[in-house]
Amino acid sequence: MNAPRTLAVILVAIAISLPSSRAAAFCGFFVAGSDAKLTNNASQVVLMRKGNRTVMTMSNNYQGPPENFAMVVPVPVVLQKEDVKTLPADVFDRVDSLSAPRLVEYWEQDPCEDVRDRDGVFGLASPAGGRPMRHKGEEGKLGVRVEARFVAGEYEVVILSATASHGLETWLHQNNYSIPRGAAAALSPYVRDRSKFFVAKVDIKKVHRDARGAVQLSPLRFAFDANELRLPVRLGLLNAGGKQDLIVYVLHPTSRFELANYPNVFAPTNLEVSDGVRQNFAAFYAELFDATIERMGRKAVITEYAWQTTSCDPCPTPPLSPNDLSTLGLDVIDGTAAASPPGANAGNPPAVARGRRGGYYGLSAGWVLTRLHTRYSKETLSEDLVFREAKPVTGGRANWDGTSGDAGAAVTDAGVNNFQGRYIIRHYWTAPVACEHPVYDRWGGPPGSFGNQAPTAAKGLATAPRGTVVLANEVRSPVPLLGIAGQPPPRRKENPGGAK
Repeated sequence: MNAPRTLAVILVAIAISLPSSRAAAFCGFFVAGSDAKLTNNASQVVLMRKGNRTVMTMSNNYQGPPENFAMVVPVPVVLQKEDVKTLPADVFDRVDSLSAPRLVEYWEQDPCEDVRDRDGVFGLASPAGGRPMRHKGEEGKLGVRVEARFVAGEYEVVILSATASHGLETWLHQNNYSIPRGAAAALSPYVRDRSKFFVAKVDIKKVHRDARGAVQLSPLRFAFDANELRLPVRLGLLNAGGKQDLIVYVLHPTSRFELANYPNVFAPTNLEVSDGVRQNFAAFYAELFDATIERMGRKAVITEYAWQTTSCDPCPTPPLSPNDLSTLGLDVIDGTAAASPPGANAGNPPAVARGRRGGYYGLSAGWVLTRLHTRYSKETLSEDLVFREAKPVTGGRANWDGTSGDAGAAVTDAGVNNFQGRYIIRHYWTAPVACEHPVYDRWGGPPGSFGNQAPTAAKGLATAPRGTVVLANEVRSPVPLLGIAGQPPPRRKENPGGAK
């Protein structure tokens, strides 16, 4: 699909070195001048979109030898220094935690206890798990032009334009960027579309390497106008050696987003699971995700979350604050900024109040966060990802008494988006029942507690162990899509008078 001003968001990380070993990464690959293994297992993209204006933020981890390397990102326009920012890495952690599939625990309350004695008003017991809430002289001959140069954080940025893919490939070689064979063919569609090329050399001396040897690169943010929202991945498949996890977060003032050219599937949700899932929730969800992809087609893209940014229910972490939205691009799109510097997460601006359900009211209300997740390979991802606005969806919610509020995703013509992947451990009442008219299925926190436990978010899904969980043993709810019959709840003990 050709579009002169397409949003090209392909990440190609390239070491400045001699021919080398290679390892597949998120939408691209790493190349280094040694035989050491290089990995990239935690790349994410946030797209904030309003009208034709898009602000894109990329986060990427690098693990390998201490060498300089670079990223090449096709973009639709020439970016200047003021268009590019580096952000604190923790903003991605908040977006990930908020939208990730969540595990909640409910304890069945004493069937003989009067709910009015606990809460003052019958039926308002809060459910556990949270409240709703080169060569310069040769550039002309090659058809390559340096449009801009600047420094942003640990990145030395060059913006290129090119009239021929072979010329661009030659320029990269001449400037010591070691790229794989066939790069010219992969670059050709972007050259035809008149894309520019954002080349960001990473100064490895300026980045932090953790105890495991992984480098957390500062997220890069840049803004531009584009008629359609597109995530090309063709360059990223140049040396892909296996399956790659891709998570895209889309922020829009009113709408959730889905894929226009790939099958869309909603994560199975509101599933009751065994108590053992607590110990390996990420592995459990990875197995559920893989089974859903296999059943619905390996090209499927799974919607795991679509919710207003002003609230969450339950909340693994507080909703996105105006500071977070400003950091991710609201300052560019609306010309607004929170009271504290972007990314500082210094609390609420003075004019913003925090709501009783974990939400923020006032500034920046109404944005929708969509989380889209796929796992792809050369065989399954044959064309760019093109996004479109979609109708609202609900699902994965709870009633006030802790019972499940729905059976899964339901798309509607109007309304708000309230969909999440939610998985439930239920601790059924097993003590003797000492009243004539017990009331079951009232759920809350553990016995003797007041309030709710925070849910657990499924994090690190790209590296979660696979093949260690048997879904039929762990899922208690029936899931016809996956051929899971489910398991009945445990029998309750009878009271002395024979009531159950």
